[in-house]
Amino acid sequence: MNRRSARGLCGVWLWSILSVNALAVERFRVEVLDSRPQPRDHFVQGLEIAGGDLYVSSGLYGQSRLLRYDFNTGKLKNRINLNRRFFAEGVTVLGEEVFQLTWRNRRMLVYDRTSLTPQRQVSLPGEGWGLTNDGGALIYSDGSHRLFWMDPTSGRRLQTLNVTEAGVPVTRLNELEWIDGQIWANVWRTDRIVVIDPTTGSVTASIDLTDILPIKERTPDTGVLNGIARNPADGGIWITGKRWPLMYRIEVLPTKENSEQFDLETR
Repeated sequence: MNRRSARGLCGVWLWSILSVNALAVERFRVEVLDSRPQPRDHFVQGLEIAGGDLYVSSGLYGQSRLLRYDFNTGKLKNRINLNRRFFAEGVTVLGEEVFQLTWRNRRMLVYDRTSLTPQRQVSLPGEGWGLTNDGGALIYSDGSHRLFWMDPTSGRRLQTLNVTEAGVPVTRLNELEWIDGQIWANVWRTDRIVVIDPTTGSVTASIDLTDILPIKERTPDTGVLNGIARNPADGGIWITGKRWPLMYRIEVLPTKENSEQFDLETR
């Protein structure tokens, strides 16, 4: 069996495990399959791959911007600098538009996906943190334990979901990504990603990314893990962090405990 086939089977096997017991929180680790450089000045708040392009939302007041790269070559296609009063947060692509959250400005910025020409602004009732979409509606977080579904045209809230892990609210949900019908979320200031059932709000899996960025690659201003993007072309999952010099393609693998549990339940 080649490595590509093995990875594909691992993905099917992973979601089979998650369906065994919807109440259980499975624990997983990762293996790095590939890496690619990124500019260290990217204070990554949002990451998205769409149509062969990589969209990066980089934050901080006075430095916030939206960048569009050719994903395969890494060549910068275009960028836009935000008004100095805006602090950029999560980003997602839906249809022919790019949506970018701002932190405390109560605004979501909307651009043409190719030219990054600003199209309009949508009001937010509170803070903006992470952003993704389910193919029809936008889904965003505000730093609490809640996720919100939003109409991409009107900005009207359609649904609110409380996120819990073993019955306990999970707060500081940050960068989001919709992957195979589940919501993956960075938990701010931790080295883990939680996988959330969008129907129940339950965390079904916790993925440990401790020390994925080697100590030798860290500098005094290197920030936290923050950035998840799935490549629609091949299903690859890429992660990064604030002012990280690299993006990593990861494979999600079971811990020893999960392997033993799965073996007992399927015997």
